[in-house]
Amino acid sequence: MAKREIELAGRTLRIETGKLARQADAGVLVQYGDTVVLTTVVYSKEKKEDIDFLPLTVNYRELAFAAGKIPGGFFKREGRPRDKEILSSRLIDRPIRPLFPDLFSHELQITSFLLSSDLENEGDILGIIGASTALTISEIPFLGPIGAVRIGRIDGEFIINPTVSQLDNSTLNLVICGNEDSIFMLEGGAKEVEEEVVAQAFERAQEEIRRLVVIQKDLREMVGKPKIDGESIPRDMEEEIRGIATQRVIEVNNLIDKEARREGFKRILEDLTKQLEGKYPERLNYISLILDKIIREDVRARIIKEGKRLDGRGPEDLRPISCEIGVLPRTHGSALFTRGQTQCLAVATLGTKSDEQFVDNIEREESKSFMLHYNFPPFSTGEVGPMRAPSRREIGHGALAERAIQPVLPPEERFPYTIRVVSNILESNGSSSMATVCGASLSLMDAGVPVKTAVAGISMGLVKEEDRTVLLTDIIGDEDHYGDMDFKIAGTRRGITAIQLDLKVKGVSTQLLKEAMMRSRDVRMEILDIMSKTIDKPKSTISQYAPRITTLTVPKEKIGEIIGPGGKVIRRIIEETGAQIDIDDSGKVVIATPSEEALRKAELQIKGIIADAEVGKVYLGEVKRINSFGAFVEILPGKEGLLRISEIAPYRIKNIRDVLKVGDKIMVKVIDIDALGRISLSKRRVLETSNRKDYYRRR
Repeated sequence: MAKREIELAGRTLRIETGKLARQADAGVLVQYGDTVVLTTVVYSKEKKEDIDFLPLTVNYRELAFAAGKIPGGFFKREGRPRDKEILSSRLIDRPIRPLFPDLFSHELQITSFLLSSDLENEGDILGIIGASTALTISEIPFLGPIGAVRIGRIDGEFIINPTVSQLDNSTLNLVICGNEDSIFMLEGGAKEVEEEVVAQAFERAQEEIRRLVVIQKDLREMVGKPKIDGESIPRDMEEEIRGIATQRVIEVNNLIDKEARREGFKRILEDLTKQLEGKYPERLNYISLILDKIIREDVRARIIKEGKRLDGRGPEDLRPISCEIGVLPRTHGSALFTRGQTQCLAVATLGTKSDEQFVDNIEREESKSFMLHYNFPPFSTGEVGPMRAPSRREIGHGALAERAIQPVLPPEERFPYTIRVVSNILESNGSSSMATVCGASLSLMDAGVPVKTAVAGISMGLVKEEDRTVLLTDIIGDEDHYGDMDFKIAGTRRGITAIQLDLKVKGVSTQLLKEAMMRSRDVRMEILDIMSKTIDKPKSTISQYAPRITTLTVPKEKIGEIIGPGGKVIRRIIEETGAQIDIDDSGKVVIATPSEEALRKAELQIKGIIADAEVGKVYLGEVKRINSFGAFVEILPGKEGLLRISEIAPYRIKNIRDVLKVGDKIMVKVIDIDALGRISLSKRRVLETSNRKDYYRRR
């Protein structure tokens, strides 16, 4: 058993191995505060043939017992992964995936279990550290180790690994992964934070990442296993394929259309396989790898040497953009955003409080009044594929776009709606998540949601060859695949709201990331200018098809009166108005109705229930009961007063029923409220005040 620990942001971080999960190829226990994560790594000793990708699976699971909870539901056990677990799995996967040899094709599984949670220190960061450490000390070839921290910013000060409660007050929530001198992966959100400040966060995080890398290397020296040998592509086979395919690859890459290029490369691969299957029957899986290598080299050479991209643009050029709103007649808000061959149809729907999403996380239970869902159907890339539950990629892209939009939404007190935006990608050739940000922003404005400002996003790329580096603006799919970086940055005119970085090289400098961010800011302004020509501010009213919602705050002691005995009063209001009414223990009342008229009717009834009668005030009341000495008139919902026979008219009345009947609507004045709260009314004094003494003359 081996153990190393350091102090990190005033808390002890401990990494331990050799005690748990000893039959795994490596098992690591990481503890921070009282939060504990066990991460294991296991690989298949036989390589997987006929594949040209890394068969890596990462699973991060939060076990309910970690927080002293029992899972809900009928089965009382953990079920399918929650969105947070999926996002955490992606957070672990993305920085380590590029750090394996190109030809490593053994099945590899990384599993992280949250075993204990102190409800303040999150486990996802520990999962990244645990995965890196386990791979580092195992025999699996891995180009690590890497470290990871979360960084926040409160009152202008950076906070390393802020607690869950601190994040509530933070303008920054950013996960940063890297090694001693480079950044590998970024993921997070911000509340319109300037690019310069975000760049400073990179540098601050790098200091702590270095320390995390050092203790992992110490553990490798203590208990690390010798690494297995990697494979290499046979030189003779590669030279033969290059001689056959290089010129054809150059010709296909001259084609501007993505689909035409794809078909061209498909024919080259088919021809190569047919030509070489007899000569290299056991190496056919290398053919696609070598062809992909040749394509990659040509794509990158064009950019580095000629400054020319596959679609004909220069490195800093933006693809053509078009925007349209109100494209669907019965939705609450809709927008079509097209950038090159990437197209997003975003639709905003407004709902009531009952439409909120209940989220049961390990740290705390909460409800979400804003949701953004991203769908990526196979037809968007011209392919046939199954339509199943949302993929991890779809959940991840949706979460990124949701973070980008969240900071500009109005507070619930001002706009008490549940908001759902659905992004359907209809065409895709790179940066569909950033198209989603733009489309979502437009659809919310079309729906009349009073957002603070518009949000746009752009993806920056990179090609780096030895001492030459070229940044690419608005990358397409092939530039993501064959390039070195996919850096997504979303924000407003004031600053960044969401950021995500994935690399295919072993890290980039903070200075290069800062340069990319500064360039993206200029491009973002250009996109926002284009969007503003379609709609520059939210519509003044919401769709006629959206529910009407208003919020009241009533005294807590009045809640019972609104509900009534056995819910009798509130049910009556609902039946009469068609309203949906939600009341919480604080006295907040949310009323939602299909029409403005019904909303006002329900609102007046509730205000009437909580209102108190005032002496000297005139009310329109309804006669409820009549007896020999007077009539009982309801002047406010559930509040009746006595109208004595002598106060009905300025003359003597023998029989009340001669002038009043049950159901009559009459104007009455409150003339007295006694110590017991009994209300005395007068109609006579209303008539005298209005100088209409002859209103009730005997007939």
